Amino acid sequence: MIDLHTHCIFSDGVLIPAELVRRAQVKGYEAIAITDHGDSSNIDFIIPRLAKVCRELSAAWPIKALPGIELTHTPPADIARLVAEARALGALVVVMHGETLVEPVAPGTNRAAIEAGVDILAHPGLITLEESEMAAARGVFLEVSARKGHSLANGHVARLAGLTGARLVIDTDAHEPGDLIDDEFARKVLLAAGLDEDGVARAFANSREIVTKALGG
Repeated sequence: MIDLHTHCIFSDGVLIPAELVRRAQVKGYEAIAITDHGDSSNIDFIIPRLAKVCRELSAAWPIKALPGIELTHTPPADIARLVAEARALGALVVVMHGETLVEPVAPGTNRAAIEAGVDILAHPGLITLEESEMAAARGVFLEVSARKGHSLANGHVARLAGLTGARLVIDTDAHEPGDLIDDEFARKVLLAAGLDEDGVARAFANSREIVTKALGG
């Protein structure tokens, strides 16, 4: 399992980074990105600390831990600036909190995130065909979510990705230990979203590609 959207105590998760990564490693994870919720108030606090601990944990255990951020509820006009700032601070995976059905995310967030070149647009809800086409053209990955609530639009996201060639990943949006999943459960979530076995394999490969690129491979 490769999971590129998780949270620790630096936002609303319940585990310190070391315990989150250790639990993921025992669960069978190859790689995990810690992507706490951030905006202009806290990314300079979160990202450097994650960068330090992820280096240490990756050296200590047989799992790759990547420092990241999930830009969350930021005004669409600020997204491009914050993406650039996050990368400059050391975020190897930049996730955008997309227009999920279950939260009042500002309209225009999906489009602004794609235009800014985030790595992953998380739980993008009722993403439009045009936005999915933009994601395909700009290399932005769309997330199929294993998290309750955010997963409600998985079928829509997967259907539009199939029409436009946008690339999918499967993430947990984990906040606590019980949210971590194995490959078999991830496979079931992807199949339930409407993918076939080839699509499942591609989604897993897409996550591996993000990790390889983030680590300079």
